Amino acid sequence: MANERLRGAIVESGLKLEQVAERLGVSPKTVERWISEPKRKPYRRFQYAVASMLRREVSYLWPDERTSEEVTASSDSEVLKLYPHRSVVPQDAWTKLYAEATTHFDVLVYSGFWLTEDPRFHQLVREKSTAGVPVRFMMGDPNSPAVAVRGEDEGIGSSMAAKIRNALLNYAPLFRLPGVEFRLHDTTLYNSIYRSDNELLANGHVYGVGAYMAPVLHLQRVPGGELFDTYAESVERVWGASRRITSPTDYEGATA
Repeated sequence: MANERLRGAIVESGLKLEQVAERLGVSPKTVERWISEPKRKPYRRFQYAVASMLRREVSYLWPDERTSEEVTASSDSEVLKLYPHRSVVPQDAWTKLYAEATTHFDVLVYSGFWLTEDPRFHQLVREKSTAGVPVRFMMGDPNSPAVAVRGEDEGIGSSMAAKIRNALLNYAPLFRLPGVEFRLHDTTLYNSIYRSDNELLANGHVYGVGAYMAPVLHLQRVPGGELFDTYAESVERVWGASRRITSPTDYEGATA
């Protein structure tokens, strides 16, 4: 049975299949299959994008036929490890994570300053650049209100913006590498997210606590799970709303 809810929502929006497909970066045939073959649901990031475009709830367009117990069981399998603080995560966890990257190498942070001082991480970025893996850095805009608020939340004030500026300077040699892109965001982050293909580390942001003392969740994507995709989709939304920079001082002159 076709997905008439999706078909109807597209018709009501006044959009054609070709327009929906173009906005999503997929082929019109793919969108048509989402309608005619309801078992072939799009990835969760596309579900959210379509729902936003059509101004409908995801649950309306794609009713979840699984029970809450099934969803919970799948999501349990996504959790590889929970660390009470980032400070107790093994020192090489990040380099091991990114060493396996072949399609996704994403860093979503405000500053992530501690990582900029790890020579092994810098070398890994160079290796992945040479191998053709796209490397995406999303750093906080040091002039943005969100960064100022986070600095106050952590009790370090303007030092948060200073850490970002220093982190960008530490990354200066990486700006010249092919396939490595830096963007600045003004998002209110609730987690720093480090993604490599189908695994990620999510470092929570807790009010009044520095990120190094906040919990870290190590997740893997599994069929039927929703935890990994929730975080991965967050990365895509920030990436889409961020501004590309081409040098470590490209934030200069920006207004808060």
